[in-house]
Amino acid sequence: MSTKAKFIISTVAGAILSLGLVVPAANATATVLPVPGDSGATVVRMQEALVARGFTLKGGADGVFSTNTQATLKSFQKVVGFKATGRLDERTAKFLGLIAPDQPVAKKIKAAAVPAVTVAPEKTTKAVQVPVVVAPTPSVAAVAVAPIEGMLTLDTLPSRGQRSDAVRLVQQKLIANSIEVKGGADGIFGVATTVSLTNFQTSRGLNATGAVDLPTAIALGVLPDLATLGITQISAFPSQGRCTFVDSWHESRSGGRLHIGVDIIGPKGLALYAVVDGTITKMYGPESKLSGNALRLTAADGTYFFYAHLDSFASGITVGTPVRAGQIIGYMGSTGNAGGSHLHFEVHPGGGEAVNPYPIIKAVDACHVTEVLPQP
Repeated sequence: MSTKAKFIISTVAGAILSLGLVVPAANATATVLPVPGDSGATVVRMQEALVARGFTLKGGADGVFSTNTQATLKSFQKVVGFKATGRLDERTAKFLGLIAPDQPVAKKIKAAAVPAVTVAPEKTTKAVQVPVVVAPTPSVAAVAVAPIEGMLTLDTLPSRGQRSDAVRLVQQKLIANSIEVKGGADGIFGVATTVSLTNFQTSRGLNATGAVDLPTAIALGVLPDLATLGITQISAFPSQGRCTFVDSWHESRSGGRLHIGVDIIGPKGLALYAVVDGTITKMYGPESKLSGNALRLTAADGTYFFYAHLDSFASGITVGTPVRAGQIIGYMGSTGNAGGSHLHFEVHPGGGEAVNPYPIIKAVDACHVTEVLPQP
C-alpha cells in the first residue's frame, strides 16, 4: 500500500473517532447495556441473573439476546412491577444487580455507515477501494446454567387440570411433607392433589386455596425464597381478614392514570397493619381528593409503603411515630376517590418508583385471618 493510501486511511479513522462514532475502550467510563440481537458476556450475566431468580429461559444462558430472552425479561419486569418491554433498561439492570445504583449507563449508538474511500494508487489507472473494517464482537460460547434441583419457576407453577412433571414435583414434595396424595405422584393435578394441597396449607397456616400459589410453592420448597426472586419482603399482611385482592397492576384509571398499587377490598372498619417495622413519615387528610386519608410507612432502608382511602387513623399515629410490623395504624374506608371500601396499597423500594405489590402481599396473604392480630 502506498504512503498516500495509508495517510488517507489514517485520516478517515481519526475523523471517525473525533466525531464520536467509535468510543475507544480505554476511555469508556459508563456501562453500555445490551440490546436485543446482541451477544456477549453482558448478555450472559443478564440471563444468569434471570435464571437465578427463578425465571425460565429457553436455551439457558447462551449469551444471545434472542426473542426467548426478551420474553423472559418481560416476565421478570411484569413480576417486579416495571414496564414489560423486554429490553434491558437502566432500572431493570440495577434491580437485577447487573450494575451499581450509582453507576452511569451509556446509550448504545448504532454504527454509522462509513463510505469506502477511493484512493488512486501510484502508476495505475484503476481505482482501489479501501474499506474501513470493523472487527466483529467475539462470540461467546454457550454457558450451561444448571437448574436448582427440585425447583420450579414463577412461570411454571402448575394449576388444576394440568398434567406435567411440575405437577409430579409438587406431589412428591407433598408426600415428603407427610401429606397423603391419593394416586401418588402421577403428574395429574386433579381433585386429589387439590385436597392434598389444602391439607398442606392448613398444616402450615397458609391460606387454604388448594392452589400452588406463591406462599405455598415457597413452603413446599419448589420455588426459591423472595430474596432470591428479587421480591421485596414484608412481615405482615396489610389488612385484617374478610378481604379479597387481585393483581390490578397498571390497569387504567380515571384521568388516563395507571394503577400503581393493589386494592385490598373489604368492609369499612377492618384493621390495617404496618407491614414492617418503620416510621410514619407522611400523612394526608380527607381533603386529598384522590387518596383521602392516607399515610406513608417508611422502613430503615428507605423503602416506603403507601396506604390510601383509610376511614380513620389509629390512635397515636402521627408523622414521626415509630411502629412495629403487625401494629394497627388505621382502618379501612372509602375516603378520597375510592368508589367503595378498600385499601389502596403501594410499595416503593428504596424510596423510588412503585413496583407491583401483588406478589409481595400474596406471599403473606392473610385475608382468611379474621381475628385482629395481637398488638405489639
